[in-house]
Amino acid sequence: MERRKITIPDILEMKRRKQKITMLTAYDYPFASLIDQAEIDIILVGDSLGNVILGYDSTVPVTMEEMLHHTKAVRRAVRFALLVGDMPFMSFNIYKESAIRNAGRFIKEAGCDAVKLEWFSGCIEMTKAIINSGIPVMGHIGLTPQTTAQFGGFKVRGKDAETAKKLIEEAILLEEAGCFSIVLECIPDRLAKIITEKLKIPTIGIGAGPFSDGQVLVTHDMVGLFERFRPKFVKQYINLSLQILEAIKKFKEEVIQEKFPTKEHSFTIKKKKSLKKSAEF
Repeated sequence: MERRKITIPDILEMKRRKQKITMLTAYDYPFASLIDQAEIDIILVGDSLGNVILGYDSTVPVTMEEMLHHTKAVRRAVRFALLVGDMPFMSFNIYKESAIRNAGRFIKEAGCDAVKLEWFSGCIEMTKAIINSGIPVMGHIGLTPQTTAQFGGFKVRGKDAETAKKLIEEAILLEEAGCFSIVLECIPDRLAKIITEKLKIPTIGIGAGPFSDGQVLVTHDMVGLFERFRPKFVKQYINLSLQILEAIKKFKEEVIQEKFPTKEHSFTIKKKKSLKKSAEF
């Protein structure tokens, strides 16, 4: 069967069929190309690029221009996956007009299929405004890295009855506002199961157990390219950092020992006479 571009109706249909959804982050052309080749359903250009690519201590400093720059690179590689742009902190939190404008830039300038918004107190109003302007929105509840300082750091949310009830309410409100899916980050697995069963739209978990409709990870965590911090919920499938470090050390060693470059990696002039004439000139 010929592969075709994944759409939002496809993602909704996957939940109906109880078919698991896969999502990974990408921030550049090479990674996006590999992820798309692997037939991952959704590619998220996450504001996690602030941590794993730009070296910030959090996602808060990430700007719209930085997000758009990386999203454009990813777009050039993606042919089939649904592409979602993560709206950075303060790009959607204050005025509806600026929220719509910034969401529109992800679609018009960077070629996204949808945007993602982290929950905050005015989230529903902004979500509705963006959706009413014709832009699909993915919600995000639970641990929200952009506002984690309000909750005392990176902690599991929804561990008590009161906060669990609040998260269920947030999920329902986002569905009613028109979101096509919701990310559940760092919440208890049983709570994720309850939310997933209550909603008609798909849930995509990260640190939320096995009961969500899909799963997402930060790719650089999954392949061992970000060593500053690794959350408990991350499964590291390979450690590329060690392999890359070994390759770099080998390069240095061979240059010092004059083992690289060899004739195999050099360009030569076939006729000595030609070289002599060039030297004389």
